[in-house]
Amino acid sequence: MADYSCSIDIDAAPTVVFEHLVTADGLLAWMGQHAEVDPTPGGRFVLDVNGAAIRGAYLTVDPPNRVVVSWGMAGSEEFPPGSSRVEFTLTPNGSGTRLDLTHTELPDAQRPGYATGWSHFLAILAERASGPSSAARSSTASMRAAPDHGRGPT
Repeated sequence: MADYSCSIDIDAAPTVVFEHLVTADGLLAWMGQHAEVDPTPGGRFVLDVNGAAIRGAYLTVDPPNRVVVSWGMAGSEEFPPGSSRVEFTLTPNGSGTRLDLTHTELPDAQRPGYATGWSHFLAILAERASGPSSAARSSTASMRAAPDHGRGPT
């Protein structure tokens, strides 16, 4: 199993970024085409992203600081619903937010795709959460991937 971690600075308050993690409209603003969420511990987390049926549950919801969801793919034996965990930690950073993401328990073969996907989607989150003038500010968003420390393929 592999882990993936990265961070991004977002030009929006933690409360704004948090809403993009716990509401269907917020999630769909940056990732996916369909979402059904119940952001309470044990609550449903359903997200369809480019044909992938992501299924899991909210494990921790600590407004506006932290969200942890279980994550997997419907119909997958290798990566079944709820088999991995995604943790979003939000920290005030000046007038914005630092988002630290950690995705644990990924099947080794899935890690490269998720590293690419998280980088892509978090950049969109930074743009969308920053608001209407985000195009000018999106260039200030910075993404940093954490070293893998040999826990998965590179």
